[in-house]
Amino acid sequence: MSYNNTKKYLYNYIALDFFAGSGLVSYSIRPYFKVVWANDICQKKAEVYISNHDKKHFHLDSIENIHGKDLPAVDLSWASFPCQDLSLAGKTEGINAKRSGLVWQWLRVMDEMPQKPDLLVAENVEGFISSAKGEHYKIFHMELEKRGYIAGAILLDAANWIPQSRPRIFVIAIKSDINIPKNLISETPSWVHNESIKRVSKILKNWIFWYMPSPPSREKNLMDIIEWDDTKWDSEEKTQRLFELIPARHLIKLNEYDTIAVTGYKRTRNNKQTLELRFDGTAGCLRTPQGGSSRQFLIYKKGQEYYTRLLLIREVARLMGVPDTYKLPKKYNDAYKAMGDAVAVPVVNYLAKSLLLPLAVTIKCQREREEQNDSLISEAYGL
Repeated sequence: MSYNNTKKYLYNYIALDFFAGSGLVSYSIRPYFKVVWANDICQKKAEVYISNHDKKHFHLDSIENIHGKDLPAVDLSWASFPCQDLSLAGKTEGINAKRSGLVWQWLRVMDEMPQKPDLLVAENVEGFISSAKGEHYKIFHMELEKRGYIAGAILLDAANWIPQSRPRIFVIAIKSDINIPKNLISETPSWVHNESIKRVSKILKNWIFWYMPSPPSREKNLMDIIEWDDTKWDSEEKTQRLFELIPARHLIKLNEYDTIAVTGYKRTRNNKQTLELRFDGTAGCLRTPQGGSSRQFLIYKKGQEYYTRLLLIREVARLMGVPDTYKLPKKYNDAYKAMGDAVAVPVVNYLAKSLLLPLAVTIKCQREREEQNDSLISEAYGL
C-alpha cells in the first residue's frame, strides 16, 4: 500500500493528550489527529489551552485521579510527562521520582482502558535517554514491552525548524501485532538517533529505528522573529550592568559584527555570574521563568549602539513555532511559562505528518482487514 496520498485520512484519527499544558501538542497534531480528551493539573496552563481549543474535552485534574475506563477508545495517546527528574539541569533523580514518575500513572491509565490505543508517544528531555547510562529509559522501554508494544526513541531538535535549540526525545510505541511498513523503519541509525540512543538500542530487544525524512533547511533565524517595532529597550544603566556580565571572549565576538541580534542566558561559572551569548542565529532552549537566570535576554548591536531587553512574549511564542493568533496570558511570567514548558509546534507537526499519520493509516488498514477476515470466518461457519 502506498502512503504518499494520505489526504483522505485526515481527521479520521483521534487522540488523547496527557500533560497537555498550554495545548501546543493538540494544536500541532490537529491536521492529522483530533484530540478528544486532554488533561493537565496547572490552572494557568489550562486557561491557555481552553482559550485556544474546545474546552469541553479538557479535564483539569491530577493524572492520579484519571481512570482509563472513563476514556474513549482512540488511535493515539500522547504524554509529554514532567521532565524535572530527568533533566540534566536538575537533580536527575530518575524515572521513579515524584514528578517524572507520573509517567507510570499514564501507563496505569492505559492499562485501565477497555481498548488500549495501538499507538503511543512519550516526549521528554534528552536526559530521559542519556542519564544513568540509559537505565531510566531502559526501565520504561521494558514496561512498554510488557504491555504488548514495541518501541524506539528518536531525538528531534527544534533548531531544524525554528531558531531555538531545543532537543527532545520522542518515544514512539506501537502494538507488536502491527506489520510496520518498511519505509517507516531503517536497519541502522539515522539523523534522528544520537549517540545516547544508539547506546541504549544495543542493550534492548525489539528496538525500532524509526525512519523520517530529513526536513528542509530552516528558513528563519533569530533576526526574523524579533518585534523590531517595539521600543522598550533597557535603560543605559541596565544595559551597562548586563554588559559587565558578558565574558570577554563573547564581547570580542560581538564586536566583530556591525549589525547582529543574539540571545544570552545568565549562568554561574566559577562562582561568578555571567551572561553567555550565542552567535549562530539561534536562541538557547527556552525554560520556565523561575527567576532572571531562567529568562533569555536579547542583545542587539547596530554600529556602535547596543540595546538589551528580555525577549518579548510574542517572540518567545515565535521561538516555539506558535502563530501570532495563538492566545497567551497577559502576565509576562505566565505566558513565558506557557511557552517555555511546552513542545515546539513544527517539531510535533512534522512527526505527526511524517510518521504518526502513516502508522495510524497502517493500523487502521490492518484492523479493517482483520475484521473482514473475522466476518468471513463467521459467515463460513454460520456464527
